Amino acid sequence: MSEVTHYLYRIQPTRWEMLTHGPTAEEAEIVTQHFAYLQRLTEQGVVVLAGRTLNTDERSFGIVIFRADSEEAARSIMDQDPAVLNRVMRAELYPYRIALMAKT
Repeated sequence: MSEVTHYLYRIQPTRWEMLTHGPTAEEAEIVTQHFAYLQRLTEQGVVVLAGRTLNTDERSFGIVIFRADSEEAARSIMDQDPAVLNRVMRAELYPYRIALMAKT
């Protein structure tokens, strides 16, 4: 039985004022596309969890925990995120192991 490989990408806004003063119209559209992208991946069973911190300072970040067959596939998923692709957010990829998870 093969173990499912998980990855995590951590995202942060490239322009902090987006959190404190609000997004531009272009940023708002890209963030809408970002949410729709993650929603589709969740429905497909790829994304396990996605969310963000609620603070609005430079420590704010979001995470996406997801399944991928390889680091190359994981990087592709991260790089195709509209927020990353359009440089509204910067992202860092990490291999990730889920140790505990509540059953829903």
